[in-house]
Amino acid sequence: LVAAVIWGVPRWHLYPLNEVRVADELHEVRRAEIEEVLGGLLHGNFFTVNIDALRQALEQLPWVRRAEVWRRWPSQVEVRIEEHQAVASWGDGDDRLVNTYGEVFAAKRSRETRLPKLSGPAGTSAEVLLRHEEFSKILRPTGHLPVQVVLSPRQAWVLKLEDGLLIELGREQAKAPVRTRLQRFVDHYPTLSASPYGQPI
Repeated sequence: LVAAVIWGVPRWHLYPLNEVRVADELHEVRRAEIEEVLGGLLHGNFFTVNIDALRQALEQLPWVRRAEVWRRWPSQVEVRIEEHQAVASWGDGDDRLVNTYGEVFAAKRSRETRLPKLSGPAGTSAEVLLRHEEFSKILRPTGHLPVQVVLSPRQAWVLKLEDGLLIELGREQAKAPVRTRLQRFVDHYPTLSASPYGQPI
């Protein structure tokens, strides 16, 4: 009899869920999106609601990188959401973005911000993002940062600077690393930019 009571208590309608609390300040994910995606999953009561199903549903939202869901006694579900932070666009379109971890995700931006364009073969987004950061640091003395970094299918690197200049660095080589070739360009940039022919080539 005791076992039957213990088994049955969670299924009584004594502990309804009254609130979903979002613990983080969100910038891209909207409260309405959360309510919509969770609305059909808040079945049962505090004890029987499927927490794992709630988490999986939240992680299907475009700007959600990771979600965590907990029960909070006596009638609350608490949600923590890690949003993607877009640092670049990926490929030719505007709806594929790269986050700070170098992961590609699909989402529409709510604010028009200028992001560098990165592209490369499938699975290379993290490498291309790291290279963009490396190239930006090397190029900083010139005052022109890369707005586009491309890794070709043949593993050759091409940069496009803010002023429209294209720099073809080619493939990585042990005797002549890509960063060394780019540094050589930076070292000669003052002379090249003063050329009567205008833009350095």
